[in-house]
This record gives sequence, C-alpha cells and structure tokens, in this order.
Amino acid sequence: MAMNTQANAFNTYKNNSVNFASKDQLLLMLVDGAVKFSKIGRQAILDKDVKKAHEHIIKTQNIFYELMTTLDVNIGGVWAQNLMSIYDFIIRRLADANIKKSEKIMNEIIPLIEEVRDIWSEAYKLSKVNK
Repeated sequence: MAMNTQANAFNTYKNNSVNFASKDQLLLMLVDGAVKFSKIGRQAILDKDVKKAHEHIIKTQNIFYELMTTLDVNIGGVWAQNLMSIYDFIIRRLADANIKKSEKIMNEIIPLIEEVRDIWSEAYKLSKVNK
C-alpha cells in the first residue's frame, strides 16, 4: 500500500514538474529524452527488435522536429541557423539509421545528440546565473 502511494506521489510530482517547468527546463527535458530514446533505439537495433528500434528512433526525430519549431531564427540569428542545420542533419541521419537499422549510424549520431544536450544544459545553467 505504502509503495503504491509513493509511486502515485512521484507520478504527481513528475507530471507537475513538467506542467510548471520553464521553457528552458522543457528544452532540457526534451534533449535528455532524445539522448535516452536514441540509445534505446541503438540497443534495439543490436537486439534485432525492429519495432522497438523504429519507435524510439521516431521518438528521437520527433523531439528534434519539436526543437526546430521552438527555435526562433529571427532572434537567434546565425547561432540559431547553425543549430537548425544540426537538428536537420540529426533528423536525416536518424531516418537513415532507421531505414537501414544501422548501429554504425546510431554510433555516429548519438554523440552529436549528447552534444546538443550539453549545449542546452550549459545554456540553462547560464540562464539561471543571469537571472
């Protein structure tokens, strides 16, 4: 009984943390999810689980599509345009990896996804300091 109550409390906290997260925190959650889903996708390729690989690679792509829609190129200028190009590259490579079920492509792209996460993590830390 107590375990179930704790699980419910945690789920409520988790849902509320998403509801009340700032835009910066949401971006961080998204890119963390992209890292996680891409690694699950790679492992599923290794496990020859085609369906699971497909689902997680698509989830990763969807996160980058979402990141592209939130990126304001007018405000961000060249930096935002460069980031947009990186997102586009990641999406295209994920599509290749998904079609070919290629661990090699996933190994190439996951460090780039982690780098994007690290960039947003740094930006988030800096934004907290400057507030």
